Order: sequence, then structure tokens, then C-alpha cells
Amino acid sequence: MIRKAVSDDIGVVEASYNEHFKHEMEYGAFTIFKKEIYPTRKDAEKAINNGTLYVYEENNNIAGSIIVDNIQPTEYAGIVWGQTVADEEVKVIHLLLVRPSMAGKGIGSALVKYAMELARNDSCKVLRLDTGSQNIPALSLYRKLGFQVVATDFMKVGNAIEHSGHLFLEKTLV
Repeated sequence: MIRKAVSDDIGVVEASYNEHFKHEMEYGAFTIFKKEIYPTRKDAEKAINNGTLYVYEENNNIAGSIIVDNIQPTEYAGIVWGQTVADEEVKVIHLLLVRPSMAGKGIGSALVKYAMELARNDSCKVLRLDTGSQNIPALSLYRKLGFQVVATDFMKVGNAIEHSGHLFLEKTLV
């Protein structure tokens, strides 16, 4: 089940971020995330306060989370997107994270499909996101779900981690 996160979920969401960091230290990293920089508990708290954090819950355990809103990061303004639409017609996925211990069960796919439904319900015409070019699992998922890479450029991930060669993706919803 996917639902809007509540303040009682903060500790579990933070634990999932920490599980991710530990997994990448042990097995190698696909993301450029950095512990205590991004993502953090404060990022989850801000998203809960804004009503933009959603969690995938299975057997009373949070297995993944996603932040979805209408706020395009500053870097998006410099991208030549596939679709020219008004800002209010765009939804953005900011952070998708599946607990490594729950990977491979379709949770990431379900969360992205949920974001697509949120966007459609808000009459948005496109769903946008960005990811590192080295994040092969995420890129594969997004392409499988119909996202197109429209640009490669610089991005300050989470407004904190500088990354060149960052990919900007878009999916048309109408």
C-alpha cells in the first residue's frame, strides 16, 4: 500500500536512508548520496510537513519512499525539455528510495507509477526527474516506465552535492 507519510514515519524513513548508505558502503554505490548531507531526516521532515512524502508500506513495514511535488529545481530552468508546458502542469520526483533489503520486489516501479497517478490527478502533462548517469538501476527503471532522457548537465543534488553528467528525464502523461 502506498500512502502519504505522517510524522510517525520519520524514524523509519530515516532508517531506510541509513540502510541505503550502509549498503552502498558495503557493495558499491550507484547514487551520489552522502550520509548526513542528502538525503537526511530533515529532508523527510520537510517533505512530510509539505505533504509531499509518500511511503510504500508492506506488512506494517515501510519498504520505500518517494517525494513528489510541483517544484522544479533551479537547474531545470536551463534544460531544453521535450515538452513545453506551464510550471503548474509539471510534477517532479525528487527522491525515490527503496530499502536495499526490499529491492527487486517492484516497489520502486509501484512508487513511480503512483507519482504518475498523482500527476494525472493534478492535471499535469509531464512528470520530470533527474538521476546520476552512474545510477544504472534507477535509469533502467525510469526507461522501462517510459521516461526519456532529455539532457545531461550539472546538478546540485539535494541543493548540496555537486554532480556533472547528471541526467534529466521526462515522461509525457497526456
